Amino acid sequence: MARCKRQLEALFSARRRQFLGYTGAGLLATVLPGCGNDDVHSTPYQQTIALGQQMIQQAVSDPSSPVAAISVAMVKGNTVVWQEAFGLASVPGQIKATPQTRFNIGSVSKLFPALAAAILVDRGLIALDTPIVKYLPTFTMLSPEYAQITTRHLLSHASGLPGTNGRNLFTFEPVAGYAADTQAELANSHLKHLPGELAVYCNDGFTMVEQIVLAVTGQSFVDFVQSQILAPLKMTHSSYLTSVPSSGSFSLPYVNGTQHQEFVNAYATGGLSSTPADMMNLAQMIYGGGMFEGQRIVSAAGIAEMGIDQTRSLTINPSPEWRWGLGWDSVVQPALNAAGVPGWEKDGGTAFYSTEFFVVPNSQLALLITGNAGYNARAIAETLVLSALKEDGTISSLPAKISTTAPPVASGPGIANGAGVYGNSDSPYQVLANADGSLQINQWDAHTRGWAQIGAYRYRSDGWWWSDTDTAASYRFAVVSGNDSEGNAFNYRYLMKRVVPGAGYAYLTLPVGQQLAALAPLDSAWQQRLGTQWTLTNDSPSAVPIAVLGNPPAFFATLAELPGYVLYGNEDLRYELFVPVSDTLGGMSVKVPGNFGRDLYDIRFASASATTLTIGSSIYART
Repeated sequence: MARCKRQLEALFSARRRQFLGYTGAGLLATVLPGCGNDDVHSTPYQQTIALGQQMIQQAVSDPSSPVAAISVAMVKGNTVVWQEAFGLASVPGQIKATPQTRFNIGSVSKLFPALAAAILVDRGLIALDTPIVKYLPTFTMLSPEYAQITTRHLLSHASGLPGTNGRNLFTFEPVAGYAADTQAELANSHLKHLPGELAVYCNDGFTMVEQIVLAVTGQSFVDFVQSQILAPLKMTHSSYLTSVPSSGSFSLPYVNGTQHQEFVNAYATGGLSSTPADMMNLAQMIYGGGMFEGQRIVSAAGIAEMGIDQTRSLTINPSPEWRWGLGWDSVVQPALNAAGVPGWEKDGGTAFYSTEFFVVPNSQLALLITGNAGYNARAIAETLVLSALKEDGTISSLPAKISTTAPPVASGPGIANGAGVYGNSDSPYQVLANADGSLQINQWDAHTRGWAQIGAYRYRSDGWWWSDTDTAASYRFAVVSGNDSEGNAFNYRYLMKRVVPGAGYAYLTLPVGQQLAALAPLDSAWQQRLGTQWTLTNDSPSAVPIAVLGNPPAFFATLAELPGYVLYGNEDLRYELFVPVSDTLGGMSVKVPGNFGRDLYDIRFASASATTLTIGSSIYART
């Protein structure tokens, strides 16, 4: 039981900190071998379909990490050439999944606020580059630069909003009011970076689009998307779960011997429940330039705007592979780019589901795969889309896979300046310079409350530091300096990590932490908090962190290697290094683009001796 609980905790915390970002894997359900329900038309993609059936069946049957159900669909032009479901929608009921079984598609939902914004632009109700305070005069934050945030910033992860309002995000019962709650908590928060300075995955930005839609149309976001997008696209098996559904087939998480229905109350950022076949209608509209079955849903200019690389004007961007669109994770999908084919990608994850959505606009091809977390959705999606492009003759051969063999050791630069502690939104890293010229990388471990070694790395001929034994990742340092939009000079050193995700056709480079300098010693108010524990008090009892993780206490600690900071968090929040601003305020300490700076917070106390604290809209009491 203890081992199973640790597996559940590890999976949920990974899903939470990567919520609707790059997905992880883990064990959430015990399943029997999958059962398919297919609707395969006459198609030139028989080899691709057979390959997909083999890969998905292996995923649902894998004894090391079984997946309850996976569903997939692929469209070419106006024809759905493949739709099939595998496994069980209900484990205790032994109910097979079908193509009509609905899954929570997580962050793939972000395409719908982007489309909603494009429709509002078409109607002259908003402009992408006008500050949102024009439409939301009640929106305010503690950082005065909040008044510069535009809708484009919100939709491209460049707003500077803290990240994710964690309160009642994932629940086992519907909880209303999440968007209004998020706007209210932002009024007591600072920006984590200047608007447009960098792009770091930000769910709060999409949640704020809900408020814009309501303000300029008088309709709730849910009603607007239903009437203006889902209905005309004939997405009849898609909706936001604002109440317990009375009909329909759903994939249901099975956790610790109990079956649940997952509700994602952040509708715009991750709350759509859908089927792959329904999403193929969306794909047809996208590569149809806003048209679906002769009806215009949105302008061609709006669709094109969503597909423009939004990273070109960023001040800080050490990760060239991150090519955000509006709503899209990538408008230059790395594996497809390696094959010379333009493609768009959006992935999504919730506490219990992983989804990948690929659109290849010039080929009028799209694929969506969704299923219970615990399988590599990106690897399957990349493999199948490339296979289809090869099978129909779009590409003559698959691109070469990236070698994970370490290059020869080379004479490298000194790393004295790179040694130290690196902060992020996950848990700190430590870099040590060894006497033999190698470097050691450690990560702070919550269970031991100390450093756990990731590995030892040597400089190689390609300019990266590689392990002699584990070649899944390599590291280097990047220094970004200049002047921000306010004229202030900056100089940030990042620990960069390079991996080969998905099917292995392209690198992904991302900063995993920012080097921090020591500060003045903590004063007595903060010293007295070290070692104390705090428990969440205002989530719904049905919130997943409470129902699954048991509401683990958060705690304060400090790092001997980095004086002047406090470390706070738990398995749900992860572990953020705060800068004491005053006896009652702890501020954010890092600006990390990409994903590992994604959910940062202020921490607030009513007084120096207060026994409650606030993070976002969550209230914790001292225990």
